[in-house]
Amino acid sequence: MSDASVVPVRPLLCVGALVRSPSGYLIVQTTKWRGSWGVPGGKVDYGESLVQAVKREFLEEVGLTLRGVRYAQMQEAIDSPEFYKNSHMLLLDFLAETEGSEVTPNEEIVQWAWVSLEAALTYPLNSYTRTLIELAQRELGVREGF
Repeated sequence: MSDASVVPVRPLLCVGALVRSPSGYLIVQTTKWRGSWGVPGGKVDYGESLVQAVKREFLEEVGLTLRGVRYAQMQEAIDSPEFYKNSHMLLLDFLAETEGSEVTPNEEIVQWAWVSLEAALTYPLNSYTRTLIELAQRELGVREGF
């Protein structure tokens, strides 16, 4: 039996973040979400904190260092047709900032854009990212920045 056919017995714990820089908010098109756009992120390693995981994933996927990381929400994806394979994931979403805007993509990133929250909603986002951006919009209506 190959690793690809093995189904985990527990949900996968994953992190991602909506990140703001002086250039806007980063959204990416990835190979794992069937061509839709989202935010960088990935699996949490054993013994790694959630904040450590989201910082590591951003560095690995887009070459950016995060600061001001704060929890935003949790979502659950069970065999989502938007994801490239059947999977049960707990998605822990964060908001963060970065000083740079030069993206160094890894092999998962097809393209990227720095956009306003309003402009992000015009992209073909996966539903989980859409929820995160809408949450950020609501929070920004209450206070400036995050």
